Amino acid sequence: MTKNNKDKYRQFSELENTIPLFSKGWWMDAVCGEDWDVILVEENDKIIAALPYYFEDHEGFKEIRKAPLTQNNGIWISYPPNQKYENRLSLEHRLMSAVIDEIEKLNINKYQQYYHYSITNHLPFFWRGYTQSTRYTYVIADTTNLDELYKNFSSSIRNKIRKAEKSVSVVEDLSIEQFYQLNKMTFERQQLTIPYSLELVSRIDEECDKRNARKIYYAIDKQKQIHSAAYFVWDEKSVYYLMAASDPAFRTSQSLSLLIYEGIKLASRLGKKFDFEGSMKKNIEEHFRQFGAKQFPYHHIQKTF
Repeated sequence: MTKNNKDKYRQFSELENTIPLFSKGWWMDAVCGEDWDVILVEENDKIIAALPYYFEDHEGFKEIRKAPLTQNNGIWISYPPNQKYENRLSLEHRLMSAVIDEIEKLNINKYQQYYHYSITNHLPFFWRGYTQSTRYTYVIADTTNLDELYKNFSSSIRNKIRKAEKSVSVVEDLSIEQFYQLNKMTFERQQLTIPYSLELVSRIDEECDKRNARKIYYAIDKQKQIHSAAYFVWDEKSVYYLMAASDPAFRTSQSLSLLIYEGIKLASRLGKKFDFEGSMKKNIEEHFRQFGAKQFPYHHIQKTF
C-alpha cells in the first residue's frame, strides 16, 4: 500500500530530531485533527524539505493559518553537514521555490504561517509576492549553569521568586482537567473566552505524555489552594512554555514567576534551551526579558491570493 504524504511525514518526523516540536506530524494530528497536510520535497527517495500546514474554511474559501496552540511551523529543510554559507542559501532558494510552487497549486485564498526562528531567509517568498513581518520569542539558549542564570535574572524577578517560595510549594502533575479549569480563569479575568477546548488540550497532553515530552507544575499553599500552574512541552532541542494558568485571587503571591524558574531548571536537567514562546504584548515581553532571555526574531509570512 502506497503511503500518502501525511503518513510518510508522520513516520519521518518521529525520527528526524531537527524538526521542531510544533512541526512534528503527531503534534499536527493533536492540534489540527484532520485539517492539516504537508508539502514534501524529495530527492533519491529521501525527504529534504517539508512544510506541514493547518487549513480551515473561511467564508467559503480554504485558508492556511496558524494552528491552535502552535507557536510556529512553516518550512523545514535538511542541510548537509559543514555546508558553506553560500551553498546553504542556494539550497534554501531552490527548496523554498519548490515549496512555493506547491503552495500555489493548492487553490487557497490565503496563506499565513509563522516560521521557526532557525529559518532566517525569506527572500524566495519575497520574490514571489509574499509579505513578511518580524515577531519575537525569548530564549535562554544555554541553561547549563543555573547559578549564573539566576544571577542574570533581574532583581525584580529574584524578589518575586523569593516571595513565592515563602508562601507556596511547587508540585507536579496536576490533572489536565484541573489545569484547563485554572487556565480558563486567566482568560475570564480579562473578560475573554478561552480560545481552545478541553478536548484539544487533552489530545496534546495525551500525545506528549506518550512521548515523555511534557510536565505540569503547579503552586499550592499550606491550605491546599492552587495559586497557578504552568504547562511545559519539549522536543530534542528546547523546552517550551506552552500555557500558563492562575487563580486571580492569588496573583500577588508571584507564584507564576516561581513556576517559570522551575521550567528553566527542567530545561537545564534535560540539557535543552528554554523557549518562552515570546509575546508581542508589552507587559508579557517585559516579564520574559527579566529572566535574562534573549530576543530571537522569527518570520510571519503571508499572501492573499
